[in-house]
Amino acid sequence: MRKQLSLIPLLLLGACTVGPNYAGPPQGVGSAATPPAGFVRADNTLATTAPAVADWWTTLNDPMLTWLEERALASNPNVAVAQARLKQARSALRLERANQAPNANASATYLHADLPGLNLGGQSGEGQGGANGGAASDGNSGGQSLNFFNLGFDASWEIDLFGGRRRTVEAARANAAAAEANVADAQVSLSADVAQAYVGLRDAQQRLILAREASRMQRDTLNLTEQRFRNGTASQLEVERLRNQVESTDAQILPLSASVETYLNALAILIGEAPGTLDQRLGQAAPVPLPPAQVAVGDPTALLQRRPDIRAAERNLAAQTARIGVAEAAKFPRLNLMGIIGIGGTSLDALTDLDNLVTVGAPMLQWNVLNFGRANARVGQAEGARDEAEAQYRGAILSALRDAEDSLSRFRARRNTVATLARAKASADRSAALMQQRYRAGAATLIDTLDAERQRVSAQQSLSQAVAGLTNDYVALQKALGLGWRASQS
Repeated sequence: MRKQLSLIPLLLLGACTVGPNYAGPPQGVGSAATPPAGFVRADNTLATTAPAVADWWTTLNDPMLTWLEERALASNPNVAVAQARLKQARSALRLERANQAPNANASATYLHADLPGLNLGGQSGEGQGGANGGAASDGNSGGQSLNFFNLGFDASWEIDLFGGRRRTVEAARANAAAAEANVADAQVSLSADVAQAYVGLRDAQQRLILAREASRMQRDTLNLTEQRFRNGTASQLEVERLRNQVESTDAQILPLSASVETYLNALAILIGEAPGTLDQRLGQAAPVPLPPAQVAVGDPTALLQRRPDIRAAERNLAAQTARIGVAEAAKFPRLNLMGIIGIGGTSLDALTDLDNLVTVGAPMLQWNVLNFGRANARVGQAEGARDEAEAQYRGAILSALRDAEDSLSRFRARRNTVATLARAKASADRSAALMQQRYRAGAATLIDTLDAERQRVSAQQSLSQAVAGLTNDYVALQKALGLGWRASQS
């Protein structure tokens, strides 16, 4: 036994960690060795300074939106699911670390048995009792009573000769980091969903107000035209044309009212509440929040380091690389150390008598030498999974760059559209004001004045819808840049 135990230090000295060491994610994007220095679709109106990762919605300067975002991050079920998975991953990591330590058990046993007498060859029960130390004879039945006391301690430890356990811990650590990145990714998506639903609500409320105003003015025009028709100064065609406009405008009001309710329901669900909870708080119309004049976008390299989905893909690649080492280690021998210490006897006094102490040490080496075919197949599976994770990581990088470039392009185009519609709205305002002056001077009819007002409202509707689109594009840009997450608490 002493010679066998002396081999253990030699085995430990020869221990190694098989499998490839993770050297970090693959560098470059596509055929380029490094990511581009700047975004292709960004213009000189966008700042290259690094944007703030958390709380980007405060740049919209809308206290109600900020309140909704905070409530959603605290109570949304999807974020809670991601956080629960993070908790599981961290617990799995602690479990794998604990599996590296020895396993020990302690036990205390008391046994009492009544044994029947055996009258073999005419021997008496008394003779049988004398032959069994610690057993008490039962004179009535010729049987025996047996008491036994024992205290024991056993331990086992698998020596990680080839690093299979270490690679398992390495994979679990990467999985925990990926789960943390998934929590951040859920927060990014949630903050964008809340902002877009809020912008949709404010846009629908504004368009509902404008639609009702347009309907009122069109009805006034229709009434005047009907009076002119009755007086013979307008045709039936003009009346029908205006009546058709009124009906078309009225037909838009009910869907807009439904859209307001739909957005209210969506926002309530996003903050973890039942539909109808926010009706009173958000039912009053308010303007659509505007993006800031200066928008910080940073550069592609910072984007790739910041986006949670890319960080999750990179950690999954690290975990799959470590699992190759787990599969490789299964091809080699396993060394287990086992030890048992026990003391006992037929009385309580025996528990203090060291002469009754029993110790057992048993190192055991196991090696399935005929398992190479299956082991090699598992290594091949692990390598394939690593290759898949690497391809997914490269795909995540390209997808992130496309998201950012698309969002920049849409935001730039929408901003130009808003500027054009703002000029059209200013022109319509001036036309309506001039028509009012002409009407008061008697140089224009009331119908002409109402028509100019209708055109002003129509221009306002187009501008309001474009502003909502601009803010939504700004929200999509923040999501594409990977903003809106907060570090998880350990």
